[in-house]
Amino acid sequence: MKPFIHDDFLLGNKTARRLYHEFSEGRPIIDFHCHLSPAMISDDRQFDNLGQIWLEGDHYKWRAMRTNGVRERYCTGDATPYEKFEKWAETVPALIGNPLYHWTHLELARYFDIYDLLSPVTARKVYDRASEMLRSMEFSTRSLIKKMKVEVICTTDDPSDNLEHHLKLKGSFEIPVLPTFRPDNVIKTDDPLKFIQYIGKLGEAAGKSIDSFESLVEVLDQRHEFFHQMGGRLSDHGLDRFYYADFDYEEVHKIFKKLLKGRGIDTEETEKYRTAIMLELCRMNHKRGWTQQFHVGAMRNNNSRMFRLMGPDTGWDSIGIAQDALKMSSFLNELDDTDQLSQTILYNLNPADNEMMVAMAGNFNDGSRPVKVQYGAAWWFLDQKTGMEKHLKDLSALGILSRFVGMVTDSRSFLSYPRHEYFRRIACNFVAEEVEKGTIPDDDGLLKPLIEGISYNNAREYFPFSK
Repeated sequence: MKPFIHDDFLLGNKTARRLYHEFSEGRPIIDFHCHLSPAMISDDRQFDNLGQIWLEGDHYKWRAMRTNGVRERYCTGDATPYEKFEKWAETVPALIGNPLYHWTHLELARYFDIYDLLSPVTARKVYDRASEMLRSMEFSTRSLIKKMKVEVICTTDDPSDNLEHHLKLKGSFEIPVLPTFRPDNVIKTDDPLKFIQYIGKLGEAAGKSIDSFESLVEVLDQRHEFFHQMGGRLSDHGLDRFYYADFDYEEVHKIFKKLLKGRGIDTEETEKYRTAIMLELCRMNHKRGWTQQFHVGAMRNNNSRMFRLMGPDTGWDSIGIAQDALKMSSFLNELDDTDQLSQTILYNLNPADNEMMVAMAGNFNDGSRPVKVQYGAAWWFLDQKTGMEKHLKDLSALGILSRFVGMVTDSRSFLSYPRHEYFRRIACNFVAEEVEKGTIPDDDGLLKPLIEGISYNNAREYFPFSK
């Protein structure tokens, strides 16, 4: 019987199979957005077992396990790695239709040459075989990265980070591991005490005292330059939404002074402060020729009780309300009006925003370069088959699919790179179905650059670090 993961997995017709195997399969990966640990890459960490590498830090799996009735002890608690893995193996058969089912079996196949369906029946055999392989140097973090033909990795890093692990990696690892500037903490003003603590930490990193909005911008610019010297060419902003309000810098200075005194600020003041600091950050991106990414639409930390117990990024986030198109337009227009809008990628988490976001990107493409502002990959809750197909359909209808930079890994797991293969198979199948319908010509002169572009070539050309 044919295994579940086979050569033509997700490729529904002969055209899809041809497009994937001839134009997409085996292309290198440019990992321009992920959450991999630079320390683990620097140390070339060796995982002891499959439970460690699969279940440490993976809130996708924790969320699914909890939903399936698994107690927290087996997700993030003190259970042994095998006990946790066993609970994951019990959960997997319940995940039919969920991308985790596909990813799990792709990862077993691509890294470990294991084609068994994971279940309580196969759990011990799969765990023992994969764990034995993981203890070989051929399965260290660096080896796993090389195995997947990764050409560059862009991690996600706070401006206060000293980037010591990136520095260690320079000259010691042939694949560039570059920092991405993620300054989200400077807009988190809801808890004044935590905000003050972060501003102090940021000032220490720069060796300067931050006592005004002006000095905050100066320190951020200094850290931005440090990231640039370390090879960083991207910023990333994980926002609930775009902010925009009219303001003047005198009132923003006063708002910042209130924050430094530990006083809360009201809704109007919050909007003005966040607008001002985000505009300054984006001007830094433009000044240094960076690409900026906006991931918007997540409603984070919904479960207050579990957030208090476990902190952020542990599986309590969901899709937020639709974006305010007027604020998004006003923010981007403010930058464009002074010709300070850098190369930009827009990602949304609410599928209701797809068409609006594609159309919004088109408002700010001025012909200075291809897709200066572009619609990013289906992200987080949308990086599954249905979400990717809708993404491709909407981008095709309202934008330019052939310029799309393709998939992001967006993961903390060193086994997550088959997600690129997953996307490429879905994309090839999507295009092939249109070819079979007659809405796209069956002409390799058109199809070859399209598939090669969204699989790899477009990312190679788009990002400044690959020039």
